[in-house]
Amino acid sequence: MTAGPDLSLSHILRSVLIAMGCVAAGGAAIAAQQAAATPASAGRWQEATLDSYEAHLKTLASVAQACAKARDLKTCDPMLVGPDDRVPLTAASNAPRRLVRYGWLRVLLSRAEEPDAPAPKISAGKKDAQPFTVLPPSTSKLLELAEERLARDLQEAQTAAAPPGTHSSERATMQEVLSGREFRNLQQSSATDTLLEKVGNWLNKFFERSAGWRARSAWVGRLLVYGFLLAVCVALVWRLLQLERRWRVRLVPEERTPAPGAASARNWQLWLEDARKAAAAGQWREAIHCVYWAAISRLESRRLWPADRARTPREYLALVAPGDPRRTGLATLTGSFERTWYGGRAALEGDYRSAEALATTLIDGAGDAVVSTAKGGAR
Repeated sequence: MTAGPDLSLSHILRSVLIAMGCVAAGGAAIAAQQAAATPASAGRWQEATLDSYEAHLKTLASVAQACAKARDLKTCDPMLVGPDDRVPLTAASNAPRRLVRYGWLRVLLSRAEEPDAPAPKISAGKKDAQPFTVLPPSTSKLLELAEERLARDLQEAQTAAAPPGTHSSERATMQEVLSGREFRNLQQSSATDTLLEKVGNWLNKFFERSAGWRARSAWVGRLLVYGFLLAVCVALVWRLLQLERRWRVRLVPEERTPAPGAASARNWQLWLEDARKAAAAGQWREAIHCVYWAAISRLESRRLWPADRARTPREYLALVAPGDPRRTGLATLTGSFERTWYGGRAALEGDYRSAEALATTLIDGAGDAVVSTAKGGAR
């Protein structure tokens, strides 16, 4: 008698478990059917070409137009929008893409399933108190704006798909403008102009900052400004001294006549002619003397130094700049002249030929290119 209740309880438990399994299987089957009925691409994006993108925009425009007319659940279904589009920016094969979303249109269609709410009534007193109250647009107005937006997107897509123009008319207009008189001397900025512009901009910023520093602390601004001006003055003075040392002889006026008794007061050709006459007579010492003064007269006539007979040969040599190519030849000629004229050394024909070659080099202005040749001839 005790077995009866046990058998009935186990039977009930088995029946409950079987019923729960059937319910779970039925729920899974229903979920699978709903997932199959829902498009897989809904709410997601899809790869699109420019042609398919244009077709999609035309479809969306027709959907918005139909929804604006019918305003029912069938024509205003958000599922009619479809997935978003990833559209290429140009018609090129490897063009970058952009994602075009239609979430705004889905929300608008879901709102369009219901009729527009009536406009709120404003009493006369409140209307006068709030004259600038702005009411939100109705759903019908938003559908019209959606159609305009889709039309603009379609126009932009068609423009992107069209091949780029040659802009021949624009180029012709630009060439006509640039050929005008005001653009004839127009040139591209050189590297020097760019550098000077950067330096000028830096100086402007420097003085602007110094003005700010002066407002905060007067002595700092003054120190910077005066220090900069002092540095500029020192640089200018140093440069002027360098130029004066390099070109001091050329600062002598051209119209100044040679001083009486100066070497250049007598033509260098006459000095050279006297030297050759003395050499023909075998007077080598006198010939070297005349050759030296022929070279001094020629250099002095070229404004290498101011005319002054009171100078010694070494003073003439000191007036020539260290980097002057004529200095080496003049030094060699001066040494030969001093040895024979002041040193009492007997002059030979070879000494004269060497001195004549050096003087010819200095007179011709060839520098020290022939100095080595003249030294070789002296040996």
